[in-house]
Amino acid sequence: MNAVEKAFGGIRAVDRCSLDVAPKSITGLIGPNGAGKSTLFNIIAGLYRPDGGEIWFNGTQIDGLPPYDIVGLGLTKTWQIPHELRNLTVLENVVLAAKGNSGEHLLNLFFRPRAVKQDEKQWRLRAREILKLTQLDNLANEHARTLSGGQKKLLELSRALMSDPTLVLLDEPVAGVNPALTGSLMDLIERLRREGRTFFLIEHDMNVVMNRCDRVIVMHQGRKLAEGPPATVKTDPTVIESYLGG
Repeated sequence: MNAVEKAFGGIRAVDRCSLDVAPKSITGLIGPNGAGKSTLFNIIAGLYRPDGGEIWFNGTQIDGLPPYDIVGLGLTKTWQIPHELRNLTVLENVVLAAKGNSGEHLLNLFFRPRAVKQDEKQWRLRAREILKLTQLDNLANEHARTLSGGQKKLLELSRALMSDPTLVLLDEPVAGVNPALTGSLMDLIERLRREGRTFFLIEHDMNVVMNRCDRVIVMHQGRKLAEGPPATVKTDPTVIESYLGG
């Protein structure tokens, strides 16, 4: 990402921000409220079009691409406030996130019904594997509205994994999650990282950031203020003054 900009009216939310995320890493993004973190994630995911700058992912320039094309390239995002489909089951929520499902095309329902049915069977099997991984398999047939806040965060991650991403943007993955579930969720993220996935996360829980991230990037007033290993960042005087509060 190079010199990315985004303004809303007269407010510059992201101000010529440049940063890199290493493959197969867990990188944390921290900063005070209003620093531009969520706006930056929304730009990367294609939800906002940047006013300037470039964003590259696996050799492809993605700034300005629609979100579905970016997901197709292997980059997906979870939400700080879960966006579950409340009246569908947990399993159905995950299946809907499958990439390249033939049932998405209306004509296939009429002219290739057998292929659609076979696809659906395979995606349901894959969804159940993911739910087992995220420890939601026992809730597969429950309506998503019945889940606790922490379980909804796990459902967000499950849906992200269903698209088979290379890079996952996690927007406050443990906010509102109890300590035991936080530990399990971060253990899972570390396991997935070891298997080859990359995670870039916004998080206000400094225990998670400092103990679970390989590198930490600090944003302030729309720009990158500091970057480095957690031990280095937390002792940086500029970071202490602007964010960690001495």
